[in-house]
Amino acid sequence: MAAGALAGSATVLITNPIWVVNTRMTARKAESDDLVLPTKEGDATSSAKKERAPSTISTFLKIVREDGPARLFAGVLPALVLVINPILQYTIFEQLKQMLEKRRKVTATDSFLLGALGKLAATSITYPYITVKSRAHVASGEKREGMTASLKRIVREEGVSGLYGGIGPKVTQSVITAAFLFALKDVLYDMTVKARRKVVKTA
Repeated sequence: MAAGALAGSATVLITNPIWVVNTRMTARKAESDDLVLPTKEGDATSSAKKERAPSTISTFLKIVREDGPARLFAGVLPALVLVINPILQYTIFEQLKQMLEKRRKVTATDSFLLGALGKLAATSITYPYITVKSRAHVASGEKREGMTASLKRIVREEGVSGLYGGIGPKVTQSVITAAFLFALKDVLYDMTVKARRKVVKTA
């Protein structure tokens, strides 16, 4: 568990600048599309005003030049907190699996449901930090604030529900992926065990 946390933390520190650049580019593109909508069909003037989308390198250099290198690590604290997401997921899954194994053999269907429950719980617990991390990535230099301050501000201005904005699509995707992952893992394990037994019998 400790090794996984260390590996996850190292990955966050290395990849956070990439996520900042990617999020900033996505946000800027959305703003550009909203500002340069043609006023009428075939309006060439409006289309001509649309600026060329900045490249990854140019966005990276712009962030460093205008906000400083530290901006590349915006949202890194919430991201580090999110390292516990898979740890929570696997811990909950294993605890539930052990409880079920005391009563009967765990099937692939059981693993599917337990995996879904584990991911649902882990994502529900850590999602507020996903919200904070995403907002930190798109915030400009003058809007910098700490993780705790950001959490308090969102709750104050938007209520607790503000911390869970957009959780529907995220939790659906995460839960389904985790459920199939755990189910497939058990299916492959059972197939491997059966194949080995056949090899032993025929030897």
